[in-house]
Amino acid sequence: MASPPLLIYGATGYTGRLIVQRALARGLRPIIAGRDQGAVSSMADTYGLEWKVARVDQSDRVRSMVSSATVLLNAAGPFATTTTPLIEACIATGTHYLDVTGEADAIETTMQRNDAAAHRGVMLMPAVGFDVVASDCLAVHVAQRLSHARTLKLAFDKSEAVSRGSLKTCIETSGQGVLVRRAGRLVRVAPGSLTGWFDYGHGPQFSMVVGLGDASSAFVSTGIPNIETYLRATLPIWSAITLDQYWGWLVGTPPWKAFMAAQVDCLYPEPSQEGSRTGWATVVAEVSDECGRCVRSRLHTGDVYWFTALSAVAIAEKTLSGEVKSGFQTPSRMYGPDFVLSFDGVRREDL
Repeated sequence: MASPPLLIYGATGYTGRLIVQRALARGLRPIIAGRDQGAVSSMADTYGLEWKVARVDQSDRVRSMVSSATVLLNAAGPFATTTTPLIEACIATGTHYLDVTGEADAIETTMQRNDAAAHRGVMLMPAVGFDVVASDCLAVHVAQRLSHARTLKLAFDKSEAVSRGSLKTCIETSGQGVLVRRAGRLVRVAPGSLTGWFDYGHGPQFSMVVGLGDASSAFVSTGIPNIETYLRATLPIWSAITLDQYWGWLVGTPPWKAFMAAQVDCLYPEPSQEGSRTGWATVVAEVSDECGRCVRSRLHTGDVYWFTALSAVAIAEKTLSGEVKSGFQTPSRMYGPDFVLSFDGVRREDL
């Protein structure tokens, strides 16, 4: 029996499990893979799926694993660690690469392999989850409403549940500053140094700048040279940003990163499966031009993790069906700004 053409790496994490469940519901039989043999084999037994195990530092095993698939979907963070070795294996084996990162650095790393991937006929599309599919599509939509926009601001609000993987990514990037785009170039600003007020549907809410993948992807998709990304400043968000602002120099050291990551594993439970069906998220996109004109649009979706499963599997299906372009791609550039509206419960409004 031929191996399934979709391989999901990081399948045993919270987001990975949602992706596997969605893939199965769509009639796919993916190969599941990861770093922990016990966890991967147990999950494979539960669903009756083929499985593989490899750490990203085991280049020969990674290449052998990736060669069994037409499409690799990487759900294993931190993506600063997993992106490069998996992309190199995909280029070597002619396998299309997708991931669910929300990190601008990881997207930039992927973009740097555009020429090599194009030469091999391989598509590289990072960030096929909530960030950046929802925000990327909204950014292009709002940019089309105002010609010659020079500044794009994207602001996010969501229900509170956060996965262990997301927390570990925050820990990994602490002490590095926040990536924004200025005059077409990525630069770092201090945590908490930029704030704004955005209407997520219940009046203006105070929000603080954070580093998200859109600082990279939205520039490719829209060409707008100045980009900032924000989160509504709930107490947990404000506390995390303030900690990074004043103590990032300490928290960002390797011993503290290792200690805090271990505490996440010991003390922080994964969000409930029920929460993935009842959660919600809102994205606000605002563009302005040099004359001071400004337009805004707003997008409402379900839970960010469940939306990630929906969009990641939908893009994997498109890729498996041959709807690909070689080299680096973004979701909106590939499928258009209305792609996000194809998912149940998504609503867009122009403000």
